[in-house]
Amino acid sequence: MAICAVVAGCDTFDAIEVFCTAQEAWFKRFLELPNGVPSQDTFERVFSRINPKEFRASFSAWTKELAGVFTNEVIAIDGQTMRGAKRGGQSKSPIHIVSAWAVGMRLVLGQTKVDEKSNEITAIPEVLKLLDIKGCIVTMDAMGCQQKIAQQIVDQRGDYVLGLKGNQGATLDAIESHFSTTPETKLTQFQDIDKGHGRIETRTYFGANSEEILDLKEWPGLKSAIKVVSTRDIAGNATTETRFYLSSIAHSEIKRSGAAIRSHWGVENGLHHVLDVTFDQDKSRVRKEHGPENFAVLRHFAMNILKGAPPAKRGSTSTNLKRMRAGFDVQYLEQVMKGAGLDKTGI
Repeated sequence: MAICAVVAGCDTFDAIEVFCTAQEAWFKRFLELPNGVPSQDTFERVFSRINPKEFRASFSAWTKELAGVFTNEVIAIDGQTMRGAKRGGQSKSPIHIVSAWAVGMRLVLGQTKVDEKSNEITAIPEVLKLLDIKGCIVTMDAMGCQQKIAQQIVDQRGDYVLGLKGNQGATLDAIESHFSTTPETKLTQFQDIDKGHGRIETRTYFGANSEEILDLKEWPGLKSAIKVVSTRDIAGNATTETRFYLSSIAHSEIKRSGAAIRSHWGVENGLHHVLDVTFDQDKSRVRKEHGPENFAVLRHFAMNILKGAPPAKRGSTSTNLKRMRAGFDVQYLEQVMKGAGLDKTGI
C-alpha cells in the first residue's frame, strides 16, 4: 500500500493514509483488509521498526528481477544527505544514504545508510555486496578512492574508475608528476564537446599506462591513470579545471573510460535531483527511528517503478505527470504496478 501511495504522489505518512483510504475498494481487490486502512500512526510505526537491512535486501532482489542480467553498464555510486531528517538541536542531518545508480538503465540498484559516526568509505562496500557488477564499470568520486574498495570491485569481476584527490596524496603527486613530464603525444587521448544554452564545454581525456608510474603497484587491478582537462566557455568567459582518476581499464581504451567519467555525473540529475524535486526528499520530516531510511527505500521503489511506466500522456516521459496520473487514475496505477511485477501481495 505504501509503495502504491508513493508512486501515486504521496510523500508523507499522512498522505499515504489519505490515498489508501480513498482507494480502499481498489486495494481490497488485492489485499485482505479486515480492519480497514491502517492509520498514519500505524504506517509510521511499522516503517520505523522494519529492519532497514532486510528492506534494502528486498529492494535489491526485486531490482535484479526488474533489470535482468546486464553488462557494460556504468554503475555510479554516490551519497546524498537527507536534510529534512535533522531534528531540533542537531547541527546536521544524521541520515546520509549511499546509492548505486545504473546510468544507462536509470535505475537505483541498491542503497545503504552511512553510520552516524562513520563516512561513505564504510558504506560503499556494503552497497557493492548487494550488486552483481560483473562486466560493469563502477564509478565513484574521491571518497571511494580506496585500495580495499578497488580490490572488492576487482574481486566481484567489475572494472572501476575512481576520482583522485588529496585524500590519496602520494598517489596524486605521482600521477601529477607523470602527466606534467610526459609529452601529450605519448598519451592516449579522447575529446568530447557539449554545446547548449550559450555554453560550450570541451573535455579532453589523457590516458597513461599505470605500469610506467612509480608508487602505484599497491592498487589492485590498476591499469591506467587518467587526466581530464575541462574547459567551459560561457559568453566568451572561459574557465579550466583539471581532474585525475585511477582506472582498471587499459589506457588504450581511454574513450571507454572517458565515457564512464562523463556519465558518472548523471547520478546528480538522474537520481539526486529527482528525489529532491519530484519526491521532495529534502523537505521530508520523517524522523523516527528507521523511518527516514526506510522511506528512502520507498522512494527508490517508486523511482524504479515509474521509470518503466507508460507515459502519463502522449509524448511525455515526466515522472511528475506519471505520479499525478497514478494518483487520479487507479487503472493507470494498476497498469504501472503490474508492469513492475508488484501487483501481487508480498515483496
